Amino acid sequence: METVIVAIDGPSGTGKSSTSKAVAAKLGLSYLDTGAQYRAITWWMISNGVDVDDADAVANAAAKPVIVSGTDPARPTITVDGADAGGPIRTEEVTSKVSAVSAVPEVRALITELQRTIAKNAEGGIVVEGRDIGTTVLPDADLKIFLTASPEARAARRSGELKGVDVAATQQALIKRDAADSSRKTSPLAKADDAVEVDTTDLTLDQVIECVVTLVEEKRTAAK
Repeated sequence: METVIVAIDGPSGTGKSSTSKAVAAKLGLSYLDTGAQYRAITWWMISNGVDVDDADAVANAAAKPVIVSGTDPARPTITVDGADAGGPIRTEEVTSKVSAVSAVPEVRALITELQRTIAKNAEGGIVVEGRDIGTTVLPDADLKIFLTASPEARAARRSGELKGVDVAATQQALIKRDAADSSRKTSPLAKADDAVEVDTTDLTLDQVIECVVTLVEEKRTAAK
C-alpha cells in the first residue's frame, strides 16, 4: 500500500486530535483536522456579522471565505482569507456556534469537497479526523477508526485542556453538542459500519496511539 488514508471519527474529548497528529507523525503521513475547518468558517461568519442561527444567511455566505489547511502533523495550520485563524477558532463563542453552522448543508458540501481534495492530493497518505469522515467524506478510506470515551472522561480531558473550566458544565456542553451533531440531517456524527471502535476511557494517550498505529500497519501488511 503506497498510500494510506486513515479516517478517525468520534465526539469531542475522545483524543481524536492528539491521536491523529501523533499517528500521522509516526507514520510519515499528512494530517487534517476537519473540525478546525468548520470552526474557521464559523469564526468568519461571526466576524462578518452573519447570523449563525439563520441557515439561509449562512448558506448564502458559505462560499465567501477562503480556508487553507496546513497538513504538517508537527505544526498544523489554518488560515481564513490569508489570516492565521489557529487561535481565534478555539474561543468559547466559536465552540458554542459551530454546530449550528456545520449543520447547514451548503457549508458541509463546500467543506467536504475541500477535505476530499486535500486527502486526494496528500502524498504518501493522510490521517483525517472529524465526525463524518468514515461515513461521508472518505467512505473508501483504507482504515476507519471511531474513538469513544465516557462523558466523564471526555469532560475531564476537555476541562484540563481549557484550564479552570468547570467539569460539570463542560460535560453538559459536550452532551449537548453530541446531540446536535448526531441528530443533524446532513452527515451526522456516526460510526461507519466498517470502522474499528476504540474506547479510550481507560487508556493513556500513548496506548491509544500505539493501538491505531498497529491497526494501520496491519492494514498495510494485509494489502501487500
